[in-house]
Amino acid sequence: MEPWKTQAILAALFAGLTAVLAKSGMQTLGPDVALVLRTSIVLALVILNAFLWTSSSPLAALAAARPRDLLLLALSGATTSLSWIFYYRAMKTGTVSFVALVDKGSILVTLLISFWLLREPFTPKTACGGGFILLGITILTWK
Repeated sequence: MEPWKTQAILAALFAGLTAVLAKSGMQTLGPDVALVLRTSIVLALVILNAFLWTSSSPLAALAAARPRDLLLLALSGATTSLSWIFYYRAMKTGTVSFVALVDKGSILVTLLISFWLLREPFTPKTACGGGFILLGITILTWK
Protein backbone atom coordinates (compact mmCIF):
# COMPACT_ATOMS: atom_id res chain seq x y z
CA MET A 1 0.00 0.00 0.00
CA GLU A 2 1.23 3.49 -0.79
CA PRO A 3 2.43 5.43 2.28
CA TRP A 4 -0.14 8.20 1.86
CA LYS A 5 -2.97 5.67 1.97
CA THR A 6 -1.67 4.16 5.21
CA GLN A 7 -1.29 7.66 6.65
CA ALA A 8 -4.86 8.56 5.63
CA ILE A 9 -6.21 5.42 7.31
CA LEU A 10 -4.25 6.21 10.47
CA ALA A 11 -5.54 9.81 10.35
CA ALA A 12 -9.13 8.54 10.19
CA LEU A 13 -8.51 6.11 13.06
CA PHE A 14 -7.02 8.81 15.29
CA ALA A 15 -9.73 11.33 14.30
CA GLY A 16 -12.38 8.82 15.36
CA LEU A 17 -10.66 8.27 18.69
CA THR A 18 -10.30 12.03 19.14
CA ALA A 19 -14.04 12.64 19.21
CA VAL A 20 -14.78 9.96 21.80
CA LEU A 21 -11.82 10.91 24.00
CA ALA A 22 -12.74 14.61 23.83
CA LYS A 23 -16.37 13.99 24.79
CA SER A 24 -15.29 11.71 27.65
CA GLY A 25 -12.76 14.27 28.88
CA MET A 26 -15.22 17.17 29.03
CA GLN A 27 -17.22 15.83 31.97
CA THR A 28 -15.95 18.51 34.36
CA LEU A 29 -14.58 21.05 31.88
CA GLY A 30 -16.25 23.53 29.59
CA PRO A 31 -15.63 23.15 25.87
CA ASP A 32 -13.32 26.17 25.64
CA VAL A 33 -10.99 25.05 28.45
CA ALA A 34 -11.00 21.51 27.06
CA LEU A 35 -10.04 22.86 23.65
CA VAL A 36 -7.19 24.91 25.14
CA LEU A 37 -5.77 21.80 26.78
CA ARG A 38 -6.15 19.71 23.63
CA THR A 39 -4.67 22.40 21.40
CA SER A 40 -1.68 22.85 23.72
CA ILE A 41 -0.88 19.16 23.36
CA VAL A 42 -1.38 19.38 19.58
CA LEU A 43 0.97 22.38 19.38
CA ALA A 44 3.70 20.65 21.39
CA LEU A 45 3.50 17.43 19.36
CA VAL A 46 3.38 19.22 16.01
CA ILE A 47 6.45 21.30 16.87
CA LEU A 48 8.28 18.19 18.05
CA ASN A 49 7.28 16.38 14.86
CA ALA A 50 8.59 19.21 12.67
CA PHE A 51 11.98 19.17 14.35
CA LEU A 52 12.28 15.37 14.37
CA TRP A 53 11.15 14.59 10.83
CA THR A 54 12.11 17.64 8.76
CA SER A 55 15.50 17.24 7.09
CA SER A 56 16.26 20.97 7.21
CA SER A 57 15.44 23.55 9.83
CA PRO A 58 11.71 24.28 10.00
CA LEU A 59 12.58 27.92 10.61
CA ALA A 60 14.68 28.02 7.43
CA ALA A 61 11.79 26.49 5.50
CA LEU A 62 9.44 29.17 6.85
CA ALA A 63 11.90 31.93 5.91
CA ALA A 64 12.11 30.57 2.35
CA ALA A 65 8.34 30.19 1.91
CA ARG A 66 6.37 32.44 -0.40
CA PRO A 67 4.20 35.05 1.37
CA ARG A 68 1.11 33.69 -0.42
CA ASP A 69 1.77 30.20 0.98
CA LEU A 70 2.18 31.60 4.49
CA LEU A 71 -1.07 33.56 4.15
CA LEU A 72 -2.99 30.52 2.92
CA LEU A 73 -1.60 28.38 5.74
CA ALA A 74 -2.48 31.11 8.27
CA LEU A 75 -6.04 31.17 6.90
CA SER A 76 -6.13 27.38 7.15
CA GLY A 77 -5.10 27.70 10.79
CA ALA A 78 -7.85 30.24 11.40
CA THR A 79 -10.50 28.03 9.80
CA THR A 80 -9.22 25.02 11.75
CA SER A 81 -9.52 27.04 14.96
CA LEU A 82 -13.09 28.07 14.18
CA SER A 83 -13.97 24.48 13.28
CA TRP A 84 -12.54 23.18 16.55
CA ILE A 85 -14.25 25.89 18.63
CA PHE A 86 -17.68 25.07 17.22
CA TYR A 87 -16.97 21.32 17.26
CA TYR A 88 -16.10 21.35 20.97
CA ARG A 89 -19.09 23.49 21.85
CA ALA A 90 -21.39 21.13 19.95
CA MET A 91 -19.67 18.10 21.46
CA LYS A 92 -20.15 19.35 25.02
CA THR A 93 -23.95 19.33 24.83
CA GLY A 94 -24.63 17.09 21.84
CA THR A 95 -24.18 13.40 21.25
CA VAL A 96 -20.71 12.54 20.01
CA SER A 97 -21.99 10.27 17.25
CA PHE A 98 -24.25 12.98 15.81
CA VAL A 99 -21.74 15.84 16.12
CA ALA A 100 -18.92 13.79 14.59
CA LEU A 101 -21.19 12.63 11.78
CA VAL A 102 -22.30 16.14 10.85
CA ASP A 103 -18.69 17.35 11.14
CA LYS A 104 -17.67 14.72 8.57
CA GLY A 105 -20.01 16.49 6.18
CA SER A 106 -17.01 18.76 5.71
CA ILE A 107 -15.89 16.18 3.16
CA LEU A 108 -18.62 17.50 0.86
CA VAL A 109 -17.45 21.09 1.37
CA THR A 110 -13.89 19.96 0.61
CA LEU A 111 -14.99 18.21 -2.58
CA LEU A 112 -16.91 21.22 -3.88
CA ILE A 113 -14.15 23.72 -3.09
CA SER A 114 -11.43 21.46 -4.50
CA PHE A 115 -13.34 21.18 -7.78
CA TRP A 116 -13.95 24.93 -7.91
CA LEU A 117 -10.69 26.46 -6.65
CA LEU A 118 -8.10 23.73 -7.20
CA ARG A 119 -9.63 22.55 -10.46
CA GLU A 120 -9.41 18.95 -9.31
CA PRO A 121 -11.25 16.53 -11.60
CA PHE A 122 -14.98 16.08 -11.10
CA THR A 123 -15.64 12.50 -12.12
CA PRO A 124 -18.68 10.25 -11.95
CA LYS A 125 -16.83 8.30 -9.25
CA THR A 126 -16.38 11.38 -7.01
CA ALA A 127 -19.95 12.53 -7.71
CA CYS A 128 -21.30 9.10 -6.75
CA GLY A 129 -19.11 8.90 -3.65
CA GLY A 130 -20.09 12.40 -2.57
CA GLY A 131 -23.74 11.56 -3.18
CA PHE A 132 -23.45 8.47 -0.99
CA ILE A 133 -21.81 10.49 1.77
CA LEU A 134 -24.66 13.01 1.62
CA LEU A 135 -27.23 10.22 1.57
CA GLY A 136 -25.54 8.52 4.54
CA ILE A 137 -25.47 11.73 6.57
CA THR A 138 -29.12 12.36 5.70
CA ILE A 139 -30.19 8.84 6.70
CA LEU A 140 -28.21 8.85 9.96
CA THR A 141 -29.45 12.30 11.04
CA TRP A 142 -33.10 11.78 10.02
CA LYS A 143 -35.43 11.86 13.03
